[in-house]
Amino acid sequence: MGIIKIRDLDREIEYSKGQSLLEALRSHGIKLESPCGGKGTCGKCKLFNVTKGKEVLACKTFPEENIEIELKKEAHDHRILTTGATRRFEFNPPVEKKKFNIRETDIGEQATVIDRIKEALDINEVPIELLKYISRKTNEYTGVFYDEELIGIERGDTSEYIYGLAVDIGTTTIVMSLVDLLTGRVLESVSDINGQKDFGFDVLTRITYLIENENGIEELQDVLVCQLNGMIDELLDKTKINRKLIYDVVISANSTMMHTLLGLDSSFIGISPYAPIFTESFTIEARNIGIRLDNARLYGIPAVSSFIGADIVSGIYVSSMAESDGNILFIDIGTNGEIVLLANGEFLSCSCAAGPALEGMNISIGMRAAEGAIENIRIGEEKVLTEVIGGREGKGICGSGILSAMNELVRTGIVERGGAFVKVADIEEGDFRLNHIGLDGKKRNFIVQKEPRLLLTQSDIRQIQLAKGAILSGFYALLNKAHLSMGELDKIIIAGQFGSHLSTESLVGSGILPLEVEDKIEYVGNSSLSGAMIALLSKKTRDEMKALRKKVNYLELSATDDYERLFARCLRFD
Repeated sequence: MGIIKIRDLDREIEYSKGQSLLEALRSHGIKLESPCGGKGTCGKCKLFNVTKGKEVLACKTFPEENIEIELKKEAHDHRILTTGATRRFEFNPPVEKKKFNIRETDIGEQATVIDRIKEALDINEVPIELLKYISRKTNEYTGVFYDEELIGIERGDTSEYIYGLAVDIGTTTIVMSLVDLLTGRVLESVSDINGQKDFGFDVLTRITYLIENENGIEELQDVLVCQLNGMIDELLDKTKINRKLIYDVVISANSTMMHTLLGLDSSFIGISPYAPIFTESFTIEARNIGIRLDNARLYGIPAVSSFIGADIVSGIYVSSMAESDGNILFIDIGTNGEIVLLANGEFLSCSCAAGPALEGMNISIGMRAAEGAIENIRIGEEKVLTEVIGGREGKGICGSGILSAMNELVRTGIVERGGAFVKVADIEEGDFRLNHIGLDGKKRNFIVQKEPRLLLTQSDIRQIQLAKGAILSGFYALLNKAHLSMGELDKIIIAGQFGSHLSTESLVGSGILPLEVEDKIEYVGNSSLSGAMIALLSKKTRDEMKALRKKVNYLELSATDDYERLFARCLRFD
């Protein structure tokens, strides 16, 4: 047993022999990012070892004596998209209220209160547990119905107060909107980085964590439920609405997040044959999983498969693809890289596991889209021009900056089509590119910023190249299956938190999309949240989503003929 003194928290904690710093900190509720799951490969759990006077990885440091450390801090004002496209839908929320009065009776009639409630509401059943709200002090009540089933009785007339929550739970971010179910108006929205990031930036790393840790399922669920409760509290604090007046919560999420929310074992998703526990929609009482809303039902939008989740069903629904003519490609660009092709009236989908590099992770100077993140780059002859969130000096580079950098590096020839930095010996004297290429021994890098010094390394380029290859090969695999060429596409829809920040120039210039589709790209923003919003307001939409998900076929890329060869071709920046 030893002591860890945390200087910037003015706190001391105990650790057990054999524990890493990461494990010790987590055991005391101190969160530290470890997207690689504690394997020492991501470099994100760095902290300062005051005792030794150097930076160390918390996951690879096993103290043997008392130690003093200082945690590294990162800005929390992340840019998170809280809006998306919408579509026409039938407004008929599952939740409705009906005012009623319990009529008087006399000694001759002897009609019970429950009989008079049935009569007033014209229903056959009244749950016995709701009778505790009946009082001799009043005859005026409001009945709360969910899908035409009586779920609540409230004293007085509360018929003008019906609220619900639309929630998008992404691997990286969570967005929640409070909605007036009488008008459909969004009253307030909040967003946050998914707290599960501490266990890994991608779903497979989190699945590995729960497999390797006895209480992993409970830990991941607790983090998520606790965060959702905090976001609910924030919304209620902003709007001053009573939590008892929230009756419906709709969740749109990928399959892993949906399993995690319910406390289910998501290792079924991560291990062959990759068959999830469920893909159907569901309705439960929110409080049954720890959500602090006693009167609310929680509805989960259905999924297609392990890797085409409810968030993608929401996206293709919001995009009105099923009602569209022509050939349409839909992609949610992000860690999971889900793609759906509509061709000849049929849906085909795949997931290309792009990894977190395009969102700034697994990149040596990568960071999320927060203050200090470089979000755009232009390479000039004399210097590199950067746009930084917040307008200050750059601290790192986020996803949109990474793609704009790749666009520029390929355009200027600093990076060759195969992905390698151009050799300095091959550049003529006086060539402006010499101003931007740094040397670390024999290793070449790109000087993004001189002070403080920020470099993109060859390893970083490879990470971006792998993500680009995964996405582009996914496109071509679906097109090949449907016997289509890229030029035969009528539209490409870019969805998701990350995709909304990407310019057409960056997408095409970095090679994620070919030049021939440049004029066919459309953006729909956070379509997962939009889908949750519409499902919150429309029973018909829920039925349509159930039917839609059954139409989407899934293609497992690893089982596709010649996929490895296709992937290798797509690595080139052509």
